Amino acid sequence: MKPKPLELASRFAFPALIAGAIAISFSPIFARISELGPTATAFHRVLLATPMLWAFLAYTEGRAKSPSSSAKPVPAPRALNRREFWLLVFAGVAFAGDLGFWHWSIKLTSVANSTLLANLTPIFFTLTAWLIFRERIRSLFLIALLLALGGVTVMVRASFAIDSAHVWGDALGIITAVFYAAYLVSIKLLRESLSTLRIMAWSTTITAICLFPVTIISGNDLIAATWAGWAVLIGIAWFSHIGGQGLIAFALAHLPAAFSSIALLVQPIAAALLAWVILGEALETLQALGGVVVIFAIALARRAASEPATSDGTGR
Repeated sequence: MKPKPLELASRFAFPALIAGAIAISFSPIFARISELGPTATAFHRVLLATPMLWAFLAYTEGRAKSPSSSAKPVPAPRALNRREFWLLVFAGVAFAGDLGFWHWSIKLTSVANSTLLANLTPIFFTLTAWLIFRERIRSLFLIALLLALGGVTVMVRASFAIDSAHVWGDALGIITAVFYAAYLVSIKLLRESLSTLRIMAWSTTITAICLFPVTIISGNDLIAATWAGWAVLIGIAWFSHIGGQGLIAFALAHLPAAFSSIALLVQPIAAALLAWVILGEALETLQALGGVVVIFAIALARRAASEPATSDGTGR
């Protein structure tokens, strides 16, 4: 008996999530070696991805309008409703904030620090659930939160001892986590009714529109000087953004959010290894220790968030 399409998609969701996280882990490397400034690099990441995404979307929707007898059925496209439109706008703006702050963070601190702090996203997501949705925070989560704060303190203190400028990069990494949490929440909601390509095409376009004036104001050059510079920009747009974010958006429709956030922690580990191999950026002992504590704390926090409530509807 052949598996149904939904079952097949669910089967590939976890490998897709891991592959997406690894693809995204290359983006700080691309950003560090880019010939352009951080804001301009972030802008080109979405600008160069936009035409490709709309071309893919037009192709798939064209198949839906005139399917051949041998082609697999594709859901027919429809107009966006108001909720979907504003969620797409929110996702685009949130991702613009995520990219803008993260690319500056990469320039002002180490790749490992920036990526690890940006992956505090699960902590902020759970805190948002407590503040807005009044979800009960269990004791296990509070322990994890304290561990995470301790790990961040160790990591930021280590970077401060090396160069005081790193503190600003570390702070921007934390702000990045807030914006990325908002982006993932909106993508999770949008995947209930929209395809991965439609979400990516619309949100990426909105992100590019948001980043354009910021790039102009920042004074960053918009044109790479060499072919190698353009190759870096295409790599971050097509490989990290279309490939990485696309795979993650696909997986979020089929995996629980808590489990997804744990699996996405492959990203800081891969980024640190890539920075070591490609950039020769070694981790100091305190930074490595702080990073390990943060990763463990985030995983523990997500485990606490996924624990079932007791029979009376309260947490333990």
